[in-house]
Amino acid sequence: MPGGSVISFNAVDSSLSSLKNCQSYINTGMDIASNVAFDLVENLNDIEEVNAMENVMLEYATMDRQLNHYMQAIEATVNQIKQDIPEIVPDLKELVKEKFTALESRNSDSDLQRHEKYKHFKEQLKDMRKQVGLQTDADEAIEQIDEDITVTQSQMKFLCPITQMEMKKPVRNKVCGHAYEEEAILKIIQRQEQKKKKARCPKIGCVHSDVKRSDLVPDEALKRRIDSQNKQGRSTL
Repeated sequence: MPGGSVISFNAVDSSLSSLKNCQSYINTGMDIASNVAFDLVENLNDIEEVNAMENVMLEYATMDRQLNHYMQAIEATVNQIKQDIPEIVPDLKELVKEKFTALESRNSDSDLQRHEKYKHFKEQLKDMRKQVGLQTDADEAIEQIDEDITVTQSQMKFLCPITQMEMKKPVRNKVCGHAYEEEAILKIIQRQEQKKKKARCPKIGCVHSDVKRSDLVPDEALKRRIDSQNKQGRSTL
């Protein structure tokens, strides 16, 4: 505006871009921590070691929340300045700090429990613990592993409801909880998109009628169970 100060947001945009890169590093760290935890469970390691990895995941979830709040604070500050168009350039750092503090003040432990990546990790970890019997006595754990591998009902869970073949790269639907072979479900979604229609969950009896790509997450726990069964099968030949 005439006579007013000109504020450039190039540096702010650059900072936001850098923060988003940091977020990708956090996601990578969470993936690594998840795999370490799954390895520990799979090898029947001490529960305390597994719990330690859960704490690592919580720390990553906390960092991710803080990073999100900081980016929200920056974006809110920029939008406020663009809307108000002040005559004097304000203290951007102080404004961002105020908004960030306000967001952080509303934090709760339940926020972290709802963190998408942490929530998915907990679900898969619980599933793996149940499969290997890590929460029982050592002798019962070994028996539970053998039982899980030989039970036909468990083996049926390894079949894709679309191809009716054993899944090699299973993904789970966050909405209805059903798992499919990744390539098969993506083909269905793509085919329906071309028809401008929604994709229904192919699991018999499921009422979920709008499967989206964003709803699908890799099911590492299921993949490990399938791999474990195949290894056991080869060892008996």
